[in-house]
Amino acid sequence: MLSMKKEVDTTRKIYYFTSAMTYLLAMVCSYMALQWINYPTQVVGKAAKPIPVMILGVLVGHKSYPLKKYLFVLLIVIGVVMFMYKDQGSKKVEESQGIGIGELLLCLSLLMDGLTGAVQERIKSESSPSAYAMMLNTNGWSSLILSVGVLVSGEIFKFISFISLYPDIIIYLVAFALVGALGQMFIFYMVAEFGPLPCSVVTTTRKFFTVLTSVILFGNVLLPRQWVGAILVFSGLFLDMFYSKGKGPVKRVAEK
Repeated sequence: MLSMKKEVDTTRKIYYFTSAMTYLLAMVCSYMALQWINYPTQVVGKAAKPIPVMILGVLVGHKSYPLKKYLFVLLIVIGVVMFMYKDQGSKKVEESQGIGIGELLLCLSLLMDGLTGAVQERIKSESSPSAYAMMLNTNGWSSLILSVGVLVSGEIFKFISFISLYPDIIIYLVAFALVGALGQMFIFYMVAEFGPLPCSVVTTTRKFFTVLTSVILFGNVLLPRQWVGAILVFSGLFLDMFYSKGKGPVKRVAEK
């Protein structure tokens, strides 16, 4: 259960700033990639998020994982490669390009996801703040960074103009913010109690239904090979969840 524990957060501010920055960069790169790749490709590509989270968690966060975990991640990698690989029978321009801008942005987004997870792992291991403290500080730095960004880029004035033309959208923005905050409560609780890798695995499983919805509603056609890749990706994710069910969160040593 989510408990309202009042604890002094001793986490260094640079950790929260870095976590907020990498999180925002991951989101921006992911959305920018949609200019060159379709939505199902972006979603299944982002399903590989546990891979950089695991790798950078080992390199930066000094974590260790059992062999089964690596095998499941390998299954995910194979599925993602099968899904994103471009057939040679396409246009000549695409052949010469190899990996396109969309794929590069997607890889950069995954790298930022991995860095975010590594920083969160450091935060968890060094100071173990509560979920609410992590949520407050991370979103606080994110808001500050975004505020500077929209002012420098001039997007704030476009936003004000848009709101003036369509004032009815305000209620939807408020509702979106509220449900987003509610969802983040559970996400940060998972990060604080279980770590960023289990959180990334859990949040990724929902994307299978997102892919299906996109295919059904918007007519994005997937090749048979891509369907096999998608099945491999989500099989690895569900196997990881199944074999991790028996392991509870690491209990903290009570200090008195």
